[in-house]
Amino acid sequence: MARFCALTRGACPAGQRSRLVGGLFQTQAYARAVTMLGYRAAPAEEIDRRVSMRMKRQEQVGRPHAPHVWSVLDEAVLRRPVGGPEVMRAQLDRLIEAARLPDVTIQVVPFGRGGHAAAGGSFTVLRFAEPDVPDVVYIEQLTSALYLEKRDDVEHYLEVMNVLGAQALSPAATERLIRQIIRET
Repeated sequence: MARFCALTRGACPAGQRSRLVGGLFQTQAYARAVTMLGYRAAPAEEIDRRVSMRMKRQEQVGRPHAPHVWSVLDEAVLRRPVGGPEVMRAQLDRLIEAARLPDVTIQVVPFGRGGHAAAGGSFTVLRFAEPDVPDVVYIEQLTSALYLEKRDDVEHYLEVMNVLGAQALSPAATERLIRQIIRET
C-alpha cells in the first residue's frame, strides 16, 4: 500500500493511495527523483518538463475553492528514502505543511495495523460536486492510466477508502509520526 487519495470539488471527500508521495504534495527535488526512477534514459529537458508540469498542478491545492484532497499513505511511503535523506526530510516537512491546508487531509496507515484492503495498488478517486458528473477511479501506471467509471467499481474503491481512513492514524497522530520519522532520517 502507499498513497490513497480522493480529489473532490464540493463537500464529499474520497481518497487516494500510492507507493510514493502523491504529485500534489511532492517537493521539486522529490518529484525529480521520482521522475528519474521511471525515465532514466530520458533527456534532461524531458525530466524538467515533467517536473515542471507536476509543480504547476500543485498550484490548485490551497487556493480558494480548491478541490478537497484526502490522502491515505502507507508508512512505507514515508520511510522509502527517494532522492536520499536530505530530499526525504524536506519531503516529509512538505507533507506536514500540506496537511495544514484547509482542504487537505493526510493520514498514514502504520505498519502495526497489518494488511489492508488496498495492498494491491495505488489509486485515486475523483469525485465531483456536480450531480450529473459521475465519480471516476484513476489508476496511474508507468506509461499510461486507467479510468474506471462503472458504478460498482467506483463504489468498491470508495468503500476501500473508507476502510483505509478508519485503519489510518488521525491527522494529528499522522503529523506526530511524520515528525518522528524526520528525526530518524
